[in-house]
Amino acid sequence: MPAVRLHRVAVLVLEGAKPLDVGIPAQVFTTRASMPYEVRVCGAAPGLVTGGDGLSYHVAHGLEALEWAEIVFVPGYRFPDREDPPPAVVAALLAAHERGARLAAISTGAFALAATGLLDGRRATTHWHYTRALAERHPLVKVDENVLFVDEGSVLTSAGAASGIDLCLHILRGDLGVAASNHAARRLVAAPYRSGGQAQYVPRSVPEPLGERFAATREWALHRLAEPLTLDALARHAGVSARTFSRRFVEDTGYTPMQWVMRARIDTARELLERSERSVEQIADDVGLGTGANLRLHFQRILGTTPSDYRRTFTKGE
Repeated sequence: MPAVRLHRVAVLVLEGAKPLDVGIPAQVFTTRASMPYEVRVCGAAPGLVTGGDGLSYHVAHGLEALEWAEIVFVPGYRFPDREDPPPAVVAALLAAHERGARLAAISTGAFALAATGLLDGRRATTHWHYTRALAERHPLVKVDENVLFVDEGSVLTSAGAASGIDLCLHILRGDLGVAASNHAARRLVAAPYRSGGQAQYVPRSVPEPLGERFAATREWALHRLAEPLTLDALARHAGVSARTFSRRFVEDTGYTPMQWVMRARIDTARELLERSERSVEQIADDVGLGTGANLRLHFQRILGTTPSDYRRTFTKGE
């Protein structure tokens, strides 16, 4: 039988590289009978690369690995918004792309791809904490903060570290088919495909109840989400006019009062979906959204997924 051709994967480790971001593609694509890939971990030069979170990496290859690779992964790294990668790294990424290699960023690795200009005019994502910084530093990039990954063909980007698994499985589905992708997902004990975007992982939109203006009114509202909550009712509790309440509320939270109430209801619904067996209809009533259809509508609009899919993520441990 003829030998199976191995797909060539390079993992480019930059200064400050995040451990999970490095490990995910290295583990997903590591050579085994079911995975026809060969992985080379590289850096700007062979040798020791100082990583983030207390770890460093000894890489066997330098940038010549990018001349060999068909897929180049760029893991996330610390302080990506401070300066671009070294010019030699940017040039090597551009050259690899010109030769036909796919470039795939995990988390803040998107900043390295953006430095090449290859993301200009294209959709891209990164960790939610850095989406604004990416948009400001590279204004020609169409930053989408609500997705787990973006596939623009020859350049791909993903959100936080776990979204790197989603991106790798997506690449596997395209290269080897659904069966191989599902097999890899089982090996990783991961979801073969996660619905929704990273909005569902952003910290709760409800502010801390202490130390802010109108904190008492927000706390009061959180205990009455099942009841009708109008702007006038909130302003009356705060003891100010509706106009003053609206203006100061936006200053404090970044949301209008009614936007905040809706997100508080969705956040509470999230917790009930995670921790209880109550039906979608019951939860909708519990949080003041009336019907399951209404909950599904707002859940999809705000989080990009359905209540059932969100619950399934937790009940299956995905």
